[in-house]
Amino acid sequence: MVVCGDDALAHRLAAELRDVYGERVTLVVPSAREPHRPRIPPPARALGRAGALLGRMSAAMVRPSSPGSEAPGDGAEPPEETVRILEAAQPDDAALSEAGIAGAGALALVYDDDELNIHAALRARRLNPRLRLVIRLYNRKLGQHLEELLDQAAAVAALDLEEGGDAEGVDASTTVLSDADTVAPALAGAAVAGTSKVIEADGLLLRAAERTPVPPGRPGAPGLCTLALLSASANDPADAPGSAAGDEGPVLLPDDAAAAAAVGCGTVVLETVSYTGRPVRRRWLRGRGAPLASLFSRRLRWSLGGVVGAVLALAVASSLALGEDPVHAVYLSLLDLFAINEPAINDPAPRKVLQLLSGLTGLLLLPVLVAAAFEGLGTFRSASALRRPPRGLSGHVVLLGLGKVGTRVLARLHEMGIPVVCIEGDPEARGVALARRLRVPTVLGDVTQEGVLEAAMIDRAATLLALTSEDTTNLEAALYARSVSPRLRVTLRLFDDRFATAVYRTLRAAHPGALTRSRSVTYLAAPAFAGAMMGRQILGAIPVERRVLLIARVEARGHAALEGRTVAEVLRPGRLRVLAVDTSAPDDPEPDAAGAAATPPPAEERTPARLVHELGDDYVLRPQDRVLLVATRQGLGDLHVRNPPAAAARPSGVRQG
Repeated sequence: MVVCGDDALAHRLAAELRDVYGERVTLVVPSAREPHRPRIPPPARALGRAGALLGRMSAAMVRPSSPGSEAPGDGAEPPEETVRILEAAQPDDAALSEAGIAGAGALALVYDDDELNIHAALRARRLNPRLRLVIRLYNRKLGQHLEELLDQAAAVAALDLEEGGDAEGVDASTTVLSDADTVAPALAGAAVAGTSKVIEADGLLLRAAERTPVPPGRPGAPGLCTLALLSASANDPADAPGSAAGDEGPVLLPDDAAAAAAVGCGTVVLETVSYTGRPVRRRWLRGRGAPLASLFSRRLRWSLGGVVGAVLALAVASSLALGEDPVHAVYLSLLDLFAINEPAINDPAPRKVLQLLSGLTGLLLLPVLVAAAFEGLGTFRSASALRRPPRGLSGHVVLLGLGKVGTRVLARLHEMGIPVVCIEGDPEARGVALARRLRVPTVLGDVTQEGVLEAAMIDRAATLLALTSEDTTNLEAALYARSVSPRLRVTLRLFDDRFATAVYRTLRAAHPGALTRSRSVTYLAAPAFAGAMMGRQILGAIPVERRVLLIARVEARGHAALEGRTVAEVLRPGRLRVLAVDTSAPDDPEPDAAGAAATPPPAEERTPARLVHELGDDYVLRPQDRVLLVATRQGLGDLHVRNPPAAAARPSGVRQG
């Protein structure tokens, strides 16, 4: 595996490939001596409460991070010497050749510059058409076009190899990922469920939760399925009765009978992540256009209704008193109302009285029309402005920072129907336009200034997501929010590992009853990039003690172990089980004019996959179904091995055993 990058994501990705998947990695960086961006400012330059806290935690900063800490930062320690490190200012042909690109199985280009990644990808595809590419891009549309372009180039190269008889085992796929898009589900999961161990798959948000042993006779908390039975040394006492795993290690993917028989044994279960609070209230008319309630105020609507009622009353009185046709009476009343009718000098007295009343009503109508014009103008002018938090809002998420990551998280929270209030100091930030378009309440101002968090109603909020790129800003916002609401759920984005560990320990000790998490974009994004390097179908990995489970998405077509079999028949305890099935594809897709099968709908238009308990164990997998699997490395390898001989090559990036 070859990883090229210029920030902490490259180092974290190399460590993920080495530690989780056991791969040999060559890391290409501009400088091996500077693996991180500059550290956070020293305490003397920090602002307000952040500076005071940094001074108090100087002793805690020197303590080593404990294994398995819940507070990873954006920085990653340099990989051990088992990872080969090359220094190159640019990923040019010479650097890629020195990294061994000709014999590599996969290449990850994770530079922070999209243009640099694109140029390097084109070079790599030319140097090695067999190469599996994983590219970091923020622009979604550009990424889709780039995938198609590089996949077409790989297909042409594969045809040439096939003519030469050397195409066996070639998996030259191209995957474009965005670190912001990748971490958005995890950060949204932290806002909803207080955890970032979330995997997004086919419209589902799934998390692996570790459950402590329950006493005999007491039912455990329900979950979708049991992923593993933990060993006695993990959480249980050594003499725990009925421990199914013992000291040899965890039992992965047990069947339902084994999971039910495990007494006094810690488990890892899979759960769905969903928002159960009060959804966003949308007072909009159906279709397009502005909301009716915001065009005119209640008082103005009542005034307009009163004037219309007076005109109708005058028209009825004119029709009854003078014996005129009702339509003609309304017409005359409107002429009198706008003072464009002739004076009723020679008309009967009732007509004169009605004309005077109509003129008086017209005088009352004039200020109402002016007020309506001003209110309508103000409504359309404010339609492009940012909304203020509504009165009575509570239980919402305060999102601090609308940069690359904050923008994606805002979109994810809005899709889930979670009420959000944003805070951003830069009016020209990337996510401000999205907040304006989605009509999300936004407060523009420096969060370190007094009154900004109060304007976002932090005292009524349920969660604070501090996602700016400045550690001190995130920390100061979290400290002040905790002083206002001690039990507030806080998720921080912190860069420095040691600093993140110290912050987590201090806030946990100061507020033991509140949930505190410090998260890092690189820490959350690295597993997804590593999974893509192992093969396009792998969505993520779930570590279980010293072993790992893989979440994969596979199309049933061409797999003898899936196609035409029921969900219950696919289950292989200890190796493989089905989690969900995407059944959105039609039974008989109509071929196009060229004879090719119909193109499946894009990912954003797909309906979420249906879980196994919704389909039932008797559901028969169709060839066009996309199956969401959880498997061990050996189980996923066996799935590919049992394919027909043409597809029985080594599975894409997954080593057996």
